[in-house]
Amino acid sequence: MRNTQRSQKIAFLFLLLATLLIVVPVGLIVVIIIQKGLPAINWQFLSDIPRQGMRTGGIFPAIIGTFYLVLGAIIFALPIGLLAAIYLSEYAKENILNRIIKLAIVNLSGVPSVVYGLFGLALFVVFLKFGASILSGSLTLGIMILPIIITTSREALESVPQSFREVSLSLGASKWQTIRHIVLPNAIPGILTGTILGLGRAAGETAPILFTVAAFYLPQLPKSIFDQAMALPYHLYVISTQVPNVDEKIRYGTALVLLSLVLFMNLIAIIIRYNFRKKKKW
Repeated sequence: MRNTQRSQKIAFLFLLLATLLIVVPVGLIVVIIIQKGLPAINWQFLSDIPRQGMRTGGIFPAIIGTFYLVLGAIIFALPIGLLAAIYLSEYAKENILNRIIKLAIVNLSGVPSVVYGLFGLALFVVFLKFGASILSGSLTLGIMILPIIITTSREALESVPQSFREVSLSLGASKWQTIRHIVLPNAIPGILTGTILGLGRAAGETAPILFTVAAFYLPQLPKSIFDQAMALPYHLYVISTQVPNVDEKIRYGTALVLLSLVLFMNLIAIIIRYNFRKKKKW
């Protein structure tokens, strides 16, 4: 009995240490970014264009560019990812080919982002002749987050109890009516979780947009989806490595805005997910 309690305390200690090893560094990074970036945050910084070689002025074009890219990526990836997840979980037969496809989709989420960037450059920029544009960048980011959305959506659909489907079918509903009115509403919290993860990755990646859309400097906002755009991750990379004598608070201020943008989008999705989860009756 005493050995069992001692083992439990040791296991609890290691679990606590593992959690702290993750939480403490992340917390320190956030605190440092807020502490050094907050002095740069004001209305001019958020609403003005970069000036004097990006050493002064604001980051408004980069904020708008990031918003356009994330919006375009979600518009492309969410419907396709959801339809693919419905097919794989509800219609595809359980055989070797289906298992290989599921395994390939999971593995695709671990492919380095620079590979997606080169793919987007070859397909959208060169082959389809979209050029370096918001369209090319959004499609590249959409393809990058597609495996995340498919995997999480499929798991959310499969987590809905089978008895829900059986009752719906026994009452005379078709399979599609069952999916649309019974399965999908109950799987929405899980689907939104995948969307949240996709949003965060799309907003923070630099490599895919480096080849397909990001401009070093633009004094004006993009006017169509075929224009180049500035983006916060690439702008942060440029002012940190390519432009000398940039004030530290501008670099950290840009990082703080990027972090806040991602957290804000996540917060909206979490609130929507919470409201749907409250309606679940199982």
